[in-house]
Amino acid sequence: MKIGAPKEITPGEARVALTPESAAQITRLGHACLVEAGAGAAAGFTDAAYRAAGVEVVADAAALWAAADVVVKVRGPAPEEVAFLREGQTLVAFFWPAQNPELLEACRARGATVIAMDMVPRISRAQKMDALSSMANLAGYRAVIEAANNFGRFFTGQVTAAGKIPPAKVLVVGAGVAGLAAIGASVSLGAITHAFDVRPEVAEQIESMGANFVFLDFEPSQDGAATGGYAAPQSEEFRAKQLAKFRELAPEMDIVITTALIPGRPAPRLWTADMVAAMKRGSVIVDLAAERGGNCELTVPDQRIVTGNGVVVIGYTDFPSRMAAQASSLYATNIRHMLADLTPGKDGVIVQNMEDDVIRGATVTHAGAVTFPPPPPKVKAIAAARPKEKPKELTPAERRAQELDAFRAQTRSQAALLAGGGVLVLLAGLYAPASFLQHFIVFVLAVFVGFQVIWNVSHALHTPLMSVTNAISSIIILGALLQIGSGSFLVILLAALSVFMAGINIVGGFMVTRRMLAMFQKS
Repeated sequence: MKIGAPKEITPGEARVALTPESAAQITRLGHACLVEAGAGAAAGFTDAAYRAAGVEVVADAAALWAAADVVVKVRGPAPEEVAFLREGQTLVAFFWPAQNPELLEACRARGATVIAMDMVPRISRAQKMDALSSMANLAGYRAVIEAANNFGRFFTGQVTAAGKIPPAKVLVVGAGVAGLAAIGASVSLGAITHAFDVRPEVAEQIESMGANFVFLDFEPSQDGAATGGYAAPQSEEFRAKQLAKFRELAPEMDIVITTALIPGRPAPRLWTADMVAAMKRGSVIVDLAAERGGNCELTVPDQRIVTGNGVVVIGYTDFPSRMAAQASSLYATNIRHMLADLTPGKDGVIVQNMEDDVIRGATVTHAGAVTFPPPPPKVKAIAAARPKEKPKELTPAERRAQELDAFRAQTRSQAALLAGGGVLVLLAGLYAPASFLQHFIVFVLAVFVGFQVIWNVSHALHTPLMSVTNAISSIIILGALLQIGSGSFLVILLAALSVFMAGINIVGGFMVTRRMLAMFQKS
């Protein structure tokens, strides 16, 4: 089939759904690729680069829509593009069906199959097609860059001859993909970064990236965690505590980056006008939810405004498009993986398998019917953790009986070892010569004393490897000391050398151990 990518007509949109690299890989699935002339120019992909990758460059949008069996786009179709759709044609794009019911009905009426990349279910198998995460990752990073561009100071602290510069304080609201990307960029620039999320399980992720998790006192049943990796609507009690915490933090923060979104709903208002008024002059707010209404009460979509108290509020809705080359590459890869699932035979034939969780979840119109909303996927996005069994509380009598059984078992084991050792020594005494017994007794004593020496040393003072090495060295040095009083000059010489070499090994072992332990100590 022919896969076509038209030029995006939304003002300011620089991304393209097909790159020369992705086109070459789609061709291996048995498809042919088309692109409208100039479609990739804003992202840095020339028509010549497409032709070199074997892509046919079509003169205009009408010709492309007429020739393509599958049209891949970034933004949803405009009304004039819906008019190009025909029965049996497939459209793959960001669609937002819950927010665009009229557009959904218009595409259904045209008889087209629409696959919404924003509806790909968040299950493990579909991660390679998760275009929302790809774009959110870029948006989070770009938000920090925009904040730095509008912030009048360094992110990192510095001590210079002219004075001390304190580090910037950054608050990231929402620790999804965009939030974690913003945290990583902010920490790498040296800012003191704080992050908040309604899902308490992400606290470990936040802290592992070097940021401080903003804890909120609430009952476990009040958190905003939901399945699928998204946040859920919050209770009024939780929201009141959340806003109170933000009011407390507002005067301290230099930069606030908000990323909170709930699927199918307007963005929650988390940063109110009084919080903005409490912030310092020159502070910056970057609202990544501006396209869905904004998390900040003062956000104006697609605009940068300055409030009366000098706070900059950025409501751009094209953060991924501001990194068009990278965003296009990632999005085109997501599209390519979706087409790979739609072409199981790699023979250029699209198979709309509505039994497949991923394809069914992303398909919003098919065969003249609206298929949105999809049924829940058969595979859960996040497997429910099995409840841990609580250890049984033992009564004093049961604990005493358990200790007595353990003591008896240990006593039996030790008695068996001693009896076995005694039998072996008796057999050696019956059949071995007297000279062997003398050396054997020295060896046994050396082993016993060396074992006692090393056993009584705390394990925290050396590594397991050093324990074994020093135990062997202790056996050698004790045996050598017992032999050093021998009448033979050769035995004395060998015993002296053994003492010297074993002593070096023991002392060196403890020196190395001391240095290793010092690595984990605060100076």
